[in-house]
Amino acid sequence: MSRSRKPQYFRRRRNTTPLERVLILLLIAVVVGITVGMILPRIDNRVADITGQYTATGTAAETLNKLPVDDNPSTDGYERDLFGFRETDDDGDGCDVREDILARDLTDVKYVTKNSCKVKSGTLNDPYTGKTIHFTRGQKTSSAVQIDHVVALQNAWQSGANSWDSSKRVKFANDPYNLLAVDGPANQAKGSASAAYWLPTNSEYRCDYVARQIGVKDKYGLSVTTNEKRAMQSVLHSCPGQEIPAN
Repeated sequence: MSRSRKPQYFRRRRNTTPLERVLILLLIAVVVGITVGMILPRIDNRVADITGQYTATGTAAETLNKLPVDDNPSTDGYERDLFGFRETDDDGDGCDVREDILARDLTDVKYVTKNSCKVKSGTLNDPYTGKTIHFTRGQKTSSAVQIDHVVALQNAWQSGANSWDSSKRVKFANDPYNLLAVDGPANQAKGSASAAYWLPTNSEYRCDYVARQIGVKDKYGLSVTTNEKRAMQSVLHSCPGQEIPAN
């Protein structure tokens, strides 16, 4: 009788050479080093400082370093109505700031009537998600595009707006510099979060987003928390020379 062949897994495996073992160990060391380098800065801020995770250049980073830091913010007394959003018409065209921002940020804009300032339709290249949104005015469709306060009203309140008079709060809430037309669900997901807890899913816009937040906070003398500042610095680290937006 012929002998049966042994299964594949019983065959003798070829011994690795000393050089191959060294190369395998080097590969493991590289993988471990990369993994540790990515994880440690997220665990320990001191490691991130040493590795330069929070190092950034440009006017955005310079302005951020000048903002006051307050790690004990309070939302006590906050009410959205205290800011009077969409209650002004600074340019006297008969439309509130939502219509003005839609007209500014959308392309292929069409109005309800020839002489109207109310936007009927348009196209938004959404900065937060990178999606293209075809906006159509209507009870069930208008919410697809919402107007976001880049520095949220509640965040502004706990960062210093709680001590403002009503006229300054209304000015802040309706300032086009702090307003963007964006994807509705993304705006809802952000809520009142600071950069420490929410950033646009469109990574290509994060530097501009953080720079605008810093510009708004500088314009109105608002504070940041330590976590918020570190999150901003981490984003700016990836875009050396980032400038504060002019308008």
